[in-house]
Amino acid sequence: MLPTPGEIKVVLVVVTDWLTVTAPSAYQITYFEWVLLALYFTLMVILSILGFHRYQLIYLHRKHHDKVIHQPKHMFDQLPTVTVQLPIYNEPHVIENLLESISQIDYPRELLQIQVLDDSTDETSKIAIDTINRLETQGCPIEYRWRPNRQGYKAGALEAGLTWARGDLIAIFDADFSPSADFLHQTVHYFSDPSVGVVQTRWTYRNRDQSLLTRLQAILLDGHFVFEHGARSCSGRFFNFNGTAGVLRRSMIQDAGNWQHDTLTEDTDLSYRAQMRGWKHLYLPDVEVPSELPLDIASFQTQQARWAKGLTQTAKKTLPNLMRSNLPGKIKLEACFHLASNFSFPLMIILTLLLPLTVVIRHQSQSDYLFYYDLPIFLGTFSSLCSFYLLAQRELHPQDWKKNFLLMPWLPAIGISLTLTNARAVMEAIFNIPSPFERTTKLAGRSPTLPNSTGNPSLWLSAVHLAAGSYFTFFLGYSLLTGNWVSLPFLFLFALGYFFAGTLLLKSRK
Repeated sequence: MLPTPGEIKVVLVVVTDWLTVTAPSAYQITYFEWVLLALYFTLMVILSILGFHRYQLIYLHRKHHDKVIHQPKHMFDQLPTVTVQLPIYNEPHVIENLLESISQIDYPRELLQIQVLDDSTDETSKIAIDTINRLETQGCPIEYRWRPNRQGYKAGALEAGLTWARGDLIAIFDADFSPSADFLHQTVHYFSDPSVGVVQTRWTYRNRDQSLLTRLQAILLDGHFVFEHGARSCSGRFFNFNGTAGVLRRSMIQDAGNWQHDTLTEDTDLSYRAQMRGWKHLYLPDVEVPSELPLDIASFQTQQARWAKGLTQTAKKTLPNLMRSNLPGKIKLEACFHLASNFSFPLMIILTLLLPLTVVIRHQSQSDYLFYYDLPIFLGTFSSLCSFYLLAQRELHPQDWKKNFLLMPWLPAIGISLTLTNARAVMEAIFNIPSPFERTTKLAGRSPTLPNSTGNPSLWLSAVHLAAGSYFTFFLGYSLLTGNWVSLPFLFLFALGYFFAGTLLLKSRK
């Protein structure tokens, strides 16, 4: 039988009375407790710097807004040859839609080659072959290759496909993407500039309104494209090809050292190697390609952990050479913020343990002034988060962006929900612990409870998230009863984030 709210309050009062018992003389903070407080405030300052960096990206986007690319400067007199690469692995729910969409691309057939690069071990291969046979009878220039192993994962498939590709330009789409028929006509003419190596377009999301989780993911990715890609590309800083919904120059891939398999973000790795060799990357915000967002928290965490580990691997691989180069300091600094951003997740683990302890230490010592250091840090981090994502929504959806105000408290919460899995991924990258390329499950809008739709989240992971949520909820109650109001926002967001992840993980277990 669950305890009543009244019983819970009694327990909190008793424990609070126990925690606040002090000696008759004034409580003195011990040396060890000062160390904990110093570590806590140091971590908060580091994380707030990452938060304030969002303001820098907003500023750069506004400052260089007139440099946003809307049209190519020149047009080809004779169109280049294009190879469309479709790397797939166990995608039975979306593969047919992908092939149908790609077959509708409007481009001279004699200049177009479509490669289906299949590493699948399930029924995806049969669905793909049946669909390809039908499309070939309609004159679609589509070719199929299956690999008996996943050597190099996606990077290995792209590298293998490049050996028999005929195109001067390479367009790449993941299995859940559906480019419009005029996609190539909207993108290839930018390569009339021989220094352009990559053209990246903007993702949109067919299922953005399917659930709270998909709405939050859409907001996060919109901010990424509007301000991270937008600010970096327009201000002359490095940004990355996203691995899909883009076009690359084949000679750039080869000049930069081809696709390499030593990171889980082969797209970012190649992008940085190419830009360090002088190849331009362009971001086209007006060219949209619909895609699908993960429907369940386990798939979302898997995707984000892969990106976190891959970016950390790329940071280890790339930043030393970048720092030794003669590139401008602004490029080096922004590359550090970009590639090393996921180091924040291990710091968040430490903060998870420290935050409640420092609340008790500050209250017992009656050092109320120490609580007020939290306020500017909270405002700096939370306000930068809200500004970053709300302004992105206003730019992309000027008619209805205000409806996202109520979702703002959920944004830090969803970031906190990634803390455990992303921190583990970052530590694996730091200590060179290998892990496979785990694909993100895509279901074409179907229920995540379908057979073979997603992995079964481990019970321990659900339990750890729920335990962390309970940990913060207890100290939230402690702060309420002792009047430590300034700590409440942090404690609330941590509790919300961990309960959010734990509940969804538990719900998605079959």
